[in-house]
Amino acid sequence: MKKSLIAVIAILLFAAAGAVQAGALVDLAVVNRATGERIAVHTHRGRLYVPGTPGAKYSLLLTNRTSERLLAMTSVDGVNVITGETAAPAQSGYVLDPWGSVDISGWRKSMSEVAAFVFTSLPDSYAARTDRPGNVGVIGVAVFREVRPPRRRPQDLQQPEQLSGPGADANAAEESDAGRSMARILPAPTRREEKLGTGHGERETSAVTWTDFRRASESPSELISIYYDSRANLVARGIIVPAPRAEPNPFPGFRFTPDPKG
Repeated sequence: MKKSLIAVIAILLFAAAGAVQAGALVDLAVVNRATGERIAVHTHRGRLYVPGTPGAKYSLLLTNRTSERLLAMTSVDGVNVITGETAAPAQSGYVLDPWGSVDISGWRKSMSEVAAFVFTSLPDSYAARTDRPGNVGVIGVAVFREVRPPRRRPQDLQQPEQLSGPGADANAAEESDAGRSMARILPAPTRREEKLGTGHGERETSAVTWTDFRRASESPSELISIYYDSRANLVARGIIVPAPRAEPNPFPGFRFTPDPKG
């Protein structure tokens, strides 16, 4: 049985009014960390898109919509957010408790830190800087069910969300050192801008530990993809349609002569 990571991460609640559900088993939302709000999702030709702002930090909010534990192998720009490997479904991922959520705020650097996700230019993206620019602009989650989840004791139901996957054994010795808590768009012109990617931002606290997870199958039960780019580029591609603007009136005070008082 492979060892896995338990992410000791504060569960944050975000307003979801009008949000598009990005999965049947797991809901994936891209969150603006400056405001704590989900970034609006736009649907175009069967794909989901979100607009990003250069320089803005973001996180990925994964919410388990089932009563069973699930493994969510998560990638950004084709790169596994935990290991930094070119992403493949069989790799390590986050484990979500029944109905639980986990907020992924960056590239995992150790059992206690991540490098923040930040929207940046394609050449400055982590994928491009590690010679893998071909898949910049997409966020993915491969969801796996668990084989015969062990019966949870009442005291275990309050445990935080989790991570899992092959290759985790090499890091299992770090479990005892892991902490138990963590600090965890205006209309634009239609001209194209430089494509957005996700940069390797500043280090932040994010403590994790290992857990066990056995996948029920080699193939994921669900695949989720959300594409992203600058708002200007999404408008230029016809993915975001700006609201029509009223023509300015040169004489807004024009009217006929009113009757006198009395």
